[in-house]
This record gives sequence, structure tokens and C-alpha cells, in this order.
Amino acid sequence: MKQRASRLALACAVMCLLYGSVTLAARTPVPSPPPVGGTSYILLDHHSKRVLAAENADHRIEPASLTKLMTAYIAFSALRDGNISLDDEIVISEKAWRMPGSRMFIEVNSRVSLEELLQGMIIQSGNDASVAIAEHVAGSEEAFVQMMNAAAQQLGLENTQFANSTGLGHSEQRTTAHDIARLASSLIREFPEHYGWYAVREYTYNGIRQHNRNRLLWRDSSVDGLKTGYTESAGYNLAASAQRDDTRLISVVTGTRNDEARASASYALLNYGFRFFQTHRLYSAGEELTRARVWRGARDEVALGLREDLYVTIPRGQYDDLDAYMDLESAVLAPIGPDRETGRVQVTLGGETIADKALFPLQEVGEGGFFRRVLDDVRLWFK
Repeated sequence: MKQRASRLALACAVMCLLYGSVTLAARTPVPSPPPVGGTSYILLDHHSKRVLAAENADHRIEPASLTKLMTAYIAFSALRDGNISLDDEIVISEKAWRMPGSRMFIEVNSRVSLEELLQGMIIQSGNDASVAIAEHVAGSEEAFVQMMNAAAQQLGLENTQFANSTGLGHSEQRTTAHDIARLASSLIREFPEHYGWYAVREYTYNGIRQHNRNRLLWRDSSVDGLKTGYTESAGYNLAASAQRDDTRLISVVTGTRNDEARASASYALLNYGFRFFQTHRLYSAGEELTRARVWRGARDEVALGLREDLYVTIPRGQYDDLDAYMDLESAVLAPIGPDRETGRVQVTLGGETIADKALFPLQEVGEGGFFRRVLDDVRLWFK
């Protein structure tokens, strides 16, 4: 049973959905994205997950220090689960102390808090801090890498394989721009309490002040992350995120020739996305979108809604041209509960489906009494 969503039902979420056909006003077409020199790139909307621009986004590349996004994700997960604490004092191993490349300059056998190490890894890109964190969370970096790869599978990062916690060059370490963007989005969504560290411009440890390598933090106040990466074989990588109004975009640029090239390309992509696209939250999780007739139940109807907020990202100026439809089961039989998919909501723009999400009951409905069930069986037979 397919229903067109009424304006009344959508008043709080989609105030401008139209019933009938409309004459579209002339609009400036969305141009091609700006040229990006490098191996690959992607521009992703954080909320709707829509890819706004991409080139070779699923081509496997070396992540370099973008690897540390997963190192942070695992550490944040352990903090959330109560397995570790920011106040933990960690004894620095010789392996961590000897790490080459970017460092926060921790001393062997010294005690450093986990909070300091996380800041040293996120702000200063410290390889020494990354290994110390890995050893604290999992006992060894090798065991920590197993956790990283398990998390990559759980997040659906199908083209990603980690071999260390730092991003230092390794023949078995690979990812894609698309996978990094999805990882970044998961990190932002799941750990807002820690995400603020990615916007910090400098950090001082052991009397040594170092600056965040993400140049965009100085260029635009809407940019609040995320991570740079470089090795000679990988080139210059940058995963960046910015929020303007209710729209958050994530860009990943890989394999550029130098630091300025990755910053300029990322900034051009972000500006392109904000200039020509806009994200709208159409429905909130748990909001009643429609009601379904329930047969053989203790109640005649049940409210239906979504488990997660529904966002769409569309070209600017086309919000009034959205349409929403509810496609419901023809006969919903009790008993039913919140896990039972009973229909779908589809959002279209210009005849193209841009969102398609399952609808679930917002309440449980048990079986009705004997006479209610018999009466409904008769009605269903005639129906």
C-alpha cells in the first residue's frame, strides 16, 4: 500500500513537500567539482552519506598517518567501554620511544597519561604516542592491529587493511579515500566528546611546542579536523571536515605533491560542496510518520517511524521539489514489535529516489482476544 505523505504529517519535518506537479524555476546547474591533483579524492556528506564528488575513491592507496584515525577510533571505543581511562599512566616502552618520523618526544620508561598521548597522536601525529596507546589498549601493537582490522570489517571498510598503528610504510597496509571518509564519519558520530581534539592547532609536551599539520585549521574556522598523512611513497594525504550551519562535509585527498597542494585541494572541495549543496534532516528517529492498520491485534492501529534520523543532501534551491511516499504492508498482523519492518519511506527529487528507509512500529501490539482475532480473520478473508 503506497501512500503519498500528506503536508500535515510532514509539517514539522518537510514543510515544503508538494502534492502536485510543479514548474521548476530556472536554476544554476551544479558545475563539475574543482580539479584535484593527486591519486584520489572524495567529498562526502557526514549525515546523509551522499558522495558529492569523487575520483578513484575506491582505488587502494597507502594511508600514511591517516591510519591514526583508526588508532584513535579503537582507543575511543575502549574508553567508551570502560576498559581504559584518560587518567591511566602509561610506562613508555623502548619500541614506542624508538619510533621514527613524527613524534611527541616521550622518553623511554617515563610515565605519560593516556590523555596526553592521545593529544600527542592527534595534534602532533606522534608515532611514538600511537605505539604507546596501542600497547596500553591491547598489550602489544600486533594485537592492537588485529583490533583495527576487526573494526574495519565491522564498519564495512572493505578495501582497508592495517599493519601497524602509525601509518609508517608497510606493504600490507592499504585503504581507499572512500573508506577513510567513512571511518572519519563514524569517528565524528560516535565520539563527539573527543572529536574536539582534532581542531586544536598546537600542543606542547616536554617543553616542545608543535603545530597541527592541518593547514585548514588556520584558513577557515568552520574546519575542525581531521588528519594529515605523508610518506615518500604515499605522497601528501589529508582527511578534512568542516561544518557550516547544519551541513557537515568530509573530504579526503590523497597522493598530492606537497603540503600546500593537499590543503588547497581539500579547501576547494569543501567550498564546492557548501556552495552548491545543502543537507536537510527530513525526519527524526522515533517520530510518527504514519499509522498502519493492525489485524488480529489488541489495538487497531500502530504508529510507524524510523530508527535513525533521515537526512538528504540536495542541490541548493531544490528543497521545495522533494516528494515523500510511504510504502506500507497491505496487511500487518499482530503480534508486532519495534524490530518488525512494516514498510518504507521513499524520498524523491525530480523522479529520482534519493532516500529509501525502513519503517518500524513505534510501539508493541500484542494479539487481541479470541473474538477480535476471529472477526479480523473474517474481514481479511473478504478483503
